[in-house]
Amino acid sequence: MMSRAMLQGLWRYRGFVLGSVKREFQSKYRNTILGAAWTVLNPLAMILVYTLIFSQVMRSRLPGDSSQFGYSIYLCAGILTWGLFAEITTRAQNVFVEQANLLKKISFPRICLPIIVVLNALVNFAIIFALFTLFLLASGQFPGLVFLCILPLLVLQIALAIGLGMVLGVLNVFFRDVGQFFQIFIQFWFWFTPIVYPTSILPPGVQDWLVWNPMAAVIQAYQAILFSASMPVWADLLPAAVLALVLCVLGMQLFRKRAGEMVDEL
Repeated sequence: MMSRAMLQGLWRYRGFVLGSVKREFQSKYRNTILGAAWTVLNPLAMILVYTLIFSQVMRSRLPGDSSQFGYSIYLCAGILTWGLFAEITTRAQNVFVEQANLLKKISFPRICLPIIVVLNALVNFAIIFALFTLFLLASGQFPGLVFLCILPLLVLQIALAIGLGMVLGVLNVFFRDVGQFFQIFIQFWFWFTPIVYPTSILPPGVQDWLVWNPMAAVIQAYQAILFSASMPVWADLLPAAVLALVLCVLGMQLFRKRAGEMVDEL
C-alpha cells in the first residue's frame, strides 16, 4: 500500500490536491447562468425521472413489492452507487494520459492524481446522494439506523474502484487499447450487475455466474440497505474486499515501478 514517504508527500501537497478538486468543480459550471445550481438540478431531475417514469407511468414493480416508490428506490440505489464506481475507474484509467503535460512540467507526487480523481467523484456523489436521502425522508422510506452501513460499503467500493483504476491507468500509458477496451467492457459490466433488475428474475445458470462479478454483491448490499432496510450479508462481500485489496496492492506496485517510465512514455 502507500509508503510513509507517499503519505508525507500527499500531506505536503494537500493544497495542490484540494485546489485541483475545487478548480474542476468550478470549471464544470463556468460561463453558465445558474452556476453551481446545476449540481442540484441535474441529479434532482434524474431522481424525478426514475420516480415518475418507472414508478408512476410504467408502474414498474419488483417481485413481492407493492410500495409506490419501491422500484425507483431500488433503481436509484444501484445506479447512483454504480455511477461512483464507474466515474472513479474510467477517470483513473485516463488520468496519467490526460495530465501528461502536468507530469512533464511540474515535479509533484504522482499519487496526487488518483487521489484527486477519487475526491472529485466523491464530491459529485455526495451531492446527488444527499438529494436521494432527502427523497427517502420525504417519501417516508428512510431505512433508519441501518443507513449507517453505507459507510463501510463506500470504503470497499472506493478501494475496489481506485485499485482497478490505478492498474488500468498505468497499463493505459503503455497500451492505449486498454482504455478503449474498458470503455466497452464497463457497459457490459453494468448490465451484468443487478441494477435495473432483481437477481431473482435471472435463470439459475446465469445467477451462478454473478458470483464472479464483485460489483454484484456490492450493489445488492446497497439495495438491501436502501430498499429493504436490512443489513447486508457481509460474508457475501468478502470476495470483493479481497479483490479490492489485491488490486490496490498491485496498482501501487505498478505505479512505483513504472512512474519514471510513464513520464518518458507520455
